[in-house]
Amino acid sequence: MSLTDQPSTTPGFSRRQAWGLFWLLAAALVAWLIFAVWPDWLNAALVSKKAFVSAVLNGITLGGLYFLVASGFTLVFGLMRNVNLAHGSLYLLGAYIGYEVVSRTESWLLGVAAGFVALAVIGLVMQVAVFRRLEGDDLRQALVAIGISIVAADLMLAVWTGATYQIGIPEWLDGAVTLPVITAVRSNGSTVFLTYPFYRLVVLAAAVAIGIGLWLMLNRTRVGMMIRAGVDDRAMLSASGVNVHVLFAVVFAIGAGLAGFAGVVGGSALSVAPGEDVRYLLASLVVVIVGGMGSIPGAAIGALLIGLAEQLGLVYFPTYGIVLTFVIMVVVLAVRPQGIMGRPR
Repeated sequence: MSLTDQPSTTPGFSRRQAWGLFWLLAAALVAWLIFAVWPDWLNAALVSKKAFVSAVLNGITLGGLYFLVASGFTLVFGLMRNVNLAHGSLYLLGAYIGYEVVSRTESWLLGVAAGFVALAVIGLVMQVAVFRRLEGDDLRQALVAIGISIVAADLMLAVWTGATYQIGIPEWLDGAVTLPVITAVRSNGSTVFLTYPFYRLVVLAAAVAIGIGLWLMLNRTRVGMMIRAGVDDRAMLSASGVNVHVLFAVVFAIGAGLAGFAGVVGGSALSVAPGEDVRYLLASLVVVIVGGMGSIPGAAIGALLIGLAEQLGLVYFPTYGIVLTFVIMVVVLAVRPQGIMGRPR
């Protein structure tokens, strides 16, 4: 064996080790920014530690809400290739249904269940009556979905008018919790800790739980295997005896139900008003594009990035904050066109 064939013994970092070191240093920096007492110059540069940490937490919890909406859109658009541009209308309709149920029964949990079930049924009808007849024709799917969203928006405006509603949450979800984050030190030496709404943390926990559940379903169950196989080769899956139409109808119903669930959860955290359908449809599109079509972890990463960009932009770039979202999308498309976790095609 020649000298050129011998393995290199030069010490140094591999690419994986370098990335590992980078993320370790980034995590250490974030931990210091959150838990340490800031010097005066840093407080002056970033407004205050309370403003910064609150913006980060708001971004993370908003990202959780975006993920709840986008997870259903990921199932329908990213996996099944159904261009359902009426997804935002499903979110808003679920919020209105949840509001009506909570107002009449005074049960928030029943409102959440009603939002999921009602929109799952509506999604099932949409898939069977509309999208199944347009399979393989993306342009017609998009145009029909836009028409459905316009009609739905007008109907919801006629029924619930242009008023803004707030879905009430139960007492056990209300209030704030004290986090181990020091925001200031008083002159007497006592520390001031950050308080944060408990409900927003519950939304984040729900997003994490649903994300893990969807990932396990798609990657660790027979149903998930059939879904992925149907996306890659529908004819072969049908030839193996699986009813592809029933399978995809169920997946579409789950995606629509998640939109309705997110509507009730989001309407409890923020508000329910006309125009929210467009906002959350746009957010879902950006999340799927940034994270990668059909990827649940990608949708989580995309939602987190978009949520943080929006909230940090509101604090530090209020005039141009919305631009940050599209900057992230442009950069990701330029560097990795298939999305952060998407598969090359």
